[in-house]
Amino acid sequence: MTEHIPVRKRKGAETRARRTMTAKEGAARLGVSPRTIQRIIAEPREEFEARARERRERAAELRASGLKYKEIAEEMGISTGAVGALLHEARKYSVSS
Repeated sequence: MTEHIPVRKRKGAETRARRTMTAKEGAARLGVSPRTIQRIIAEPREEFEARARERRERAAELRASGLKYKEIAEEMGISTGAVGALLHEARKYSVSS
């Protein structure tokens, strides 16, 4: 049986594994500015906004189903503070919670 690793820890490990160098280090290696590197690797705005909307909707759905902030945080792999921020944004953008 495999060991259960909380989503939050797993996502953090994946992020660290992908991030092998900083934009500044990459820029120095390639002879370009750090901003150029950031522009190249940046997520397109439409994708970011869609992902943000999905996260807000998911948090609102979980809250509407009766979960507490801590339970939502564990389910989504984020902090309870981030849950609060997502739910605040969901209310601001008229996503039912």
